[in-house]
Amino acid sequence: MAEHQSEEPAAPMSRKVLFTILGVVAALLVVYVGVVLATGDGVRPRTTVAGLPIGGLSTAEAEQALEERLGRRAAKKITLEYGPSSVAVVPAEAGMKLNTVATIAQATGRNWNPFALVGDLIGERTIEPIVTIDEAALTEQVAAIAESLSTEPVEPTLTMTNGQPVLTNGKDGFELDEALTREQLTAAFLLPRKPLEATVVITTPVITPEQAQASVALAEKAVSEPVTVVASGQSIVIPAQTIARALSFTREGNDFIPVLDGAVLQSAIAPELNAVEVPGRDATFRIRQGSPVVVPAVVGSGVSDDELAAKVATVLNATGAARTTTVTLGVLQPALTTEAARELGITTRISTFTQNFPAAAYRSINIGRAAEYVDGTLLMPGETFSMNDTIKERTVANGYTVGTVIGVGGVFDEQLGGGVSAATTAVWTAAFFAGMEKTDTRAHSIYISRYQPGLEATVAWGIFDMKFTNTTPNAVFITTKMTSTSMTVSFWGTPTYDEILAEFGPRTNIRKYPTIYNKSKQCSPQTGIDGFTINVDRVFINDGKEVNRETITTVYRAGPNVICGKKPKKDEEVDGKKDKKPKKPGAVDPSAEPSPSPSVAVDGDTFENTASGGAEREKKPEKKKDQKPEKKKDKKQQSNA
Repeated sequence: MAEHQSEEPAAPMSRKVLFTILGVVAALLVVYVGVVLATGDGVRPRTTVAGLPIGGLSTAEAEQALEERLGRRAAKKITLEYGPSSVAVVPAEAGMKLNTVATIAQATGRNWNPFALVGDLIGERTIEPIVTIDEAALTEQVAAIAESLSTEPVEPTLTMTNGQPVLTNGKDGFELDEALTREQLTAAFLLPRKPLEATVVITTPVITPEQAQASVALAEKAVSEPVTVVASGQSIVIPAQTIARALSFTREGNDFIPVLDGAVLQSAIAPELNAVEVPGRDATFRIRQGSPVVVPAVVGSGVSDDELAAKVATVLNATGAARTTTVTLGVLQPALTTEAARELGITTRISTFTQNFPAAAYRSINIGRAAEYVDGTLLMPGETFSMNDTIKERTVANGYTVGTVIGVGGVFDEQLGGGVSAATTAVWTAAFFAGMEKTDTRAHSIYISRYQPGLEATVAWGIFDMKFTNTTPNAVFITTKMTSTSMTVSFWGTPTYDEILAEFGPRTNIRKYPTIYNKSKQCSPQTGIDGFTINVDRVFINDGKEVNRETITTVYRAGPNVICGKKPKKDEEVDGKKDKKPKKPGAVDPSAEPSPSPSVAVDGDTFENTASGGAEREKKPEKKKDQKPEKKKDKKQQSNA
């Protein structure tokens, strides 16, 4: 009974301890939850990112601070440099972006880990910026940088100059190391900006210096001695100088390969080869009883250019008697066979034009020589005719003599080839009516009365040409016929149109000619001629209807009135009249010396004609106060097909 009474007070004490423990735990739990709740709103204390303290800031404040501090820097361009070259990279275009939201999110949110929570309360926390990289965009941007900065190596060249080989050394190039460049850009993205030195790999020419020098040695040996060619038992010597003219080098793979021009070799020994060869001939055409007929081709036998070049090349590295090679006589097929000529569509005359000119010895020589060169020209579909290439440079060796040309400032002069403009005009006008496409034609700078205004052409060697293109589906054959006062050009082929007409507009924008005085002993007086502008329409007719129209606009300068002698004083008589008319302020003295012209003395110092397509009828020009255009004649000329 007594023992039972002594144990009864223990129960209240146990409950008290339990309640105390529970109270402490509850208090700690409340404190813990309170701390969790307190630290979960915003950025945890003592947090930094890239050296920027953001602890205690709200999420929005931290994001704004990071954007101002790091985002603006990250958005700036990154410069890559190599030598004098540089390129600016826009990070956004290269797929690099600072993820501000994800970066700040690392330091925000409630942390229920008590140990981490204690660390947040008493320790410092550093977080790394989060960067997103679009690998495809970065790769594309780096590839573009590589194309901009990289330089291809320059291969050496080997040429023959004055009969001797001349080597121009190659140069190294470089290529951007794209993998390392991607690493450079991503590493520099968040750093303060400074130029980056591009990482490159040096690239060398394919042909090494040793290989180039070996080719030079071969070239020197190739032109050191003549080569003997044996053809049909006859020995023919090709001089070393001829080999030098025919020799060139081309790059194949990692070496120079010698190439010989067989035509040059063939030309040098043609007289000797004539003794063993049977000449051939291409098919051509002759006009008989007003119609073109095919003159059959002739098959020849002889040494081909290709075989001659190939055989000579085999002994270029030899010396002495070893520089001898044998060539065989083979069949030389014509470039144009009889059968092919019959398929060209040359069946009838499609245009003809005669250009008249005053009789003069130099004209007969120069125009006649040009006519000889043009006669028999075969122009295939798509080919372009060049007057300069056809009639050759106007030299004594090519059969030309001195004649009158239009010189500087529109003053007539004497030069080789004077007068070939008449031949040029005859060819172009016939081409005009044959429907050839204008490629490059130029009229004389001043109008010459024997020509049709706006429908004439001239040339100047090395300066400008007269060209037209055969855009028809058939070939055309060109013939010429000369008299002492005319040149006739005819085109033969298949007509594309029923008619081709020329319509001449009025002369507009009249410009009065000046008067100049020339005291030189070589002075030749000339009558002045007004300048003007004129349009000529080429009208294409099929089935009685206009199907196309092209307008050619020509601008002629005023040709000066040249008086030989001293310029008269103000009140002295000029042509029997006193020159007392006062000059308007700012007016040009008509007797002043002509100003220097950029033109040179040529057979037609010119303005270029301009052509435009379309079937719209020409508008009447406006009349100006001091300008009286001629009445439109609406003159038409038809080709005599």
